[in-house]
Amino acid sequence: MAGLHKYYLLLVGLLVFGMVNCSLTGSGDGESKFDGPDPLSCEEFKNPIMAGADPWVVKKDGFYYFIKSEGGALHVSKSEKLTEPREWVRVWTQPEDGWNQTNLWAPELHYLDGKWYIYYAAGRSGPPFINQRAGVLESASKNPRGEYIDRGMLYTGDRIETRSNNKWAIDMTILKQEGQLYAIWSGWKKNRNDDGTPQHQYIASMSDPTTISSNRVLISSPTRSWETAGPLNLNEGATVLRSRNTDRLFVIYSTGQSWLPSYKLGQLELKPSDADPMNPDNWIKEGPVFTGTDEVHGVGHASFTTSPDGTQDWIVYHSKKDTSPGWDRTIRTQQFHWREEGEPDFGTPIPTTEILSAPSGECE
Repeated sequence: MAGLHKYYLLLVGLLVFGMVNCSLTGSGDGESKFDGPDPLSCEEFKNPIMAGADPWVVKKDGFYYFIKSEGGALHVSKSEKLTEPREWVRVWTQPEDGWNQTNLWAPELHYLDGKWYIYYAAGRSGPPFINQRAGVLESASKNPRGEYIDRGMLYTGDRIETRSNNKWAIDMTILKQEGQLYAIWSGWKKNRNDDGTPQHQYIASMSDPTTISSNRVLISSPTRSWETAGPLNLNEGATVLRSRNTDRLFVIYSTGQSWLPSYKLGQLELKPSDADPMNPDNWIKEGPVFTGTDEVHGVGHASFTTSPDGTQDWIVYHSKKDTSPGWDRTIRTQQFHWREEGEPDFGTPIPTTEILSAPSGECE
């Protein structure tokens, strides 16, 4: 146990260093630029497309909206090009005190029932791994880059009747299935990880976009050989993905250790696709479905979108800049395909040196 505590101290130190280091890559005023190669032409680009981690992109009404955490605030960009996020605007700043005053992680932007919502993880002052909870913001208008109202902490525990003893939670995403909303997130069984408990994937039903209405249900733990490479095995960064040509429904998630080159993507599938998502037996695990190479390390935390003309599917993900332990990462994108049976085929990460064709319709 003492050895594990020392490991945590080292890990927290690495995380704090990584967070400070990442904070230096942007101006903190909502306008962040990546010192990467300029686009070769309208029809071509090279990865990475920007600095950062935990990418989330939403395509709506002909625009791509990226969201990121930087400088204690959330920023949203608007661009007609998937490969060129730009026009960053600050939409929310953390309060000076309270449960969500620090450690702002992995925001997601969702358009639900005619409004925009932002789901994020944050914590009160203290070690970054101990106090994280999930929060939600609701747009005050139809503008995803306008004002947001803080709707508070979401309940991610086991006592929904009293909403007491809320539990650690990060990387929340939303599933809408058969008209019902569900929250999926990464959590611990206990509020302190002293026993080395790994991060699991949980699901709960929602009565509306700002309210979880059930106890959490565990749907995935890092138990497979390709998920268990160290003392802190993780299931996190879940994203819903629906098959283009079939009714199959997947949850793509990150697994392994986020600070190591072995970080990768796994896959859960709801079988059958109209089954109850709250029944753990209905989730079937496969993987790994996307792994790093000698040139692209530690791939994880993906989101998915389509080309401007809607004919292609694209994965947006982050990778490590080098093989050293830590969280110095950049964001990349590439096209993926579907197998005949309806499963995604992500291929392999395309190296930085390769010139890629821009998403179809990006130059029109």
